[in-house]
Amino acid sequence: MSLPNPDARRRKPRRSAMSVAGRLLATLVVLLLLAGGIGAAGWVIATADGPLREDKVVNIPQGSTSQQIAEVLEREGVVDSEGLTMLGISGVRRIFNIEPKAGEYAFTARSSLVEVLRQIKRGKLVTYKVSIPEGFTSWQVVERLKATEELAGDITDPPVEGELLPDTYVFTRGRTRQSIIDQMRAAQKRLLDRLWESRKEGLPVSTPEEAVILASIVEKETGKADERPQVAGVFINRLKRGMRLQSDPTIIYGITRGQGKLDRPIYRSDIREKTDYNTYQIDGLPPTPIANPGRAAIEAVLNPMDTEYVYFVADGTGGHAFAVTLDEHNANVRKWRSWLKEQREEREREEQVAEEEQSAQQPAADSEELKASLDDQGNTAAPLPTGAEPEAALTGTAAAGENGEAGDAPASQFRVVEVEGRRVPIPIAKPAQN
Repeated sequence: MSLPNPDARRRKPRRSAMSVAGRLLATLVVLLLLAGGIGAAGWVIATADGPLREDKVVNIPQGSTSQQIAEVLEREGVVDSEGLTMLGISGVRRIFNIEPKAGEYAFTARSSLVEVLRQIKRGKLVTYKVSIPEGFTSWQVVERLKATEELAGDITDPPVEGELLPDTYVFTRGRTRQSIIDQMRAAQKRLLDRLWESRKEGLPVSTPEEAVILASIVEKETGKADERPQVAGVFINRLKRGMRLQSDPTIIYGITRGQGKLDRPIYRSDIREKTDYNTYQIDGLPPTPIANPGRAAIEAVLNPMDTEYVYFVADGTGGHAFAVTLDEHNANVRKWRSWLKEQREEREREEQVAEEEQSAQQPAADSEELKASLDDQGNTAAPLPTGAEPEAALTGTAAAGENGEAGDAPASQFRVVEVEGRRVPIPIAKPAQN
């Protein structure tokens, strides 16, 4: 015989905070109704389906009084006048001791008056998102925020390159663009402070700012998350050995300064030109980041993979081939160039096939037009003699001798077209006689 568990008596089902708050609100509404002498009939009206026919987002302006909120809800069809008269917003405000939040509320169809008030009490506003991809430059971030219509205001303190943390940021309508910038700055600082304290020893970056510069290069070099520690390891090894980083994205940034994409390949002259950002020509790191790196890139730089690799090149799959020696690297480069050549030839073949298909479709279209024309005119054309040359046929002398006297008709009376694989002479309309 098993003994009863003494703890079992003490265990009670846990009630969610949401349901408790809902019951509390319902109780307060009932008390308000009873205090107003409305009774059960009023409760039925307050909990009945509302007049809203479909889901709707309603904006309550900043600084609205309780009475103005009630008027907005009635004007938008969320509640009706009978319900407002019975259960005024201002009365609920006194009972609940709340100040309704301004902003957008998403009300569902047929929301009862109690449900509407509950939503306003909770301040559950409609939210929006703005996503900033890893590797966006600060200029790109500003442009995206400017294009986000739900945000408000100008950016009064523009960000410098590399000080923002790319992520998805949630906000409510009317929030300022500058506040999003400030939030991104603060998020990156918190992350950098935490990661800097746990960084690997012996790194060739002496400050958090230098770590961000290198992380921005890693971010732009690879879009594969699992490659970032490996790419970071390559650059760490190169810095330790006094080798130049030789990163193509730094050349591009030196040309564009992060404002848009470079709409052409990198030329040899670009590689030879010495700029502050051309890591083929300068030692060490460029003066600033070349983008805003994400968490993974910063983590990769501060805790890079232990590797002997000092070279890497694209492999044609979206990733890279890594090498320890220059000979290995040159072999990988040859493979990359071979892949590029194959891609170019394949593209040229596809373009040629497309052109041939387009050319083949054009005569077919002409034939359909010709057949329709013949049907309209009631003409019947006989095929050309077998073996007739197209050039001769076009002159109307397909079966004629050298002087053209044996032809079926003068050249000026016929033209020849091809219909469904057959060359057909078509009478040429004679000019109208005066």
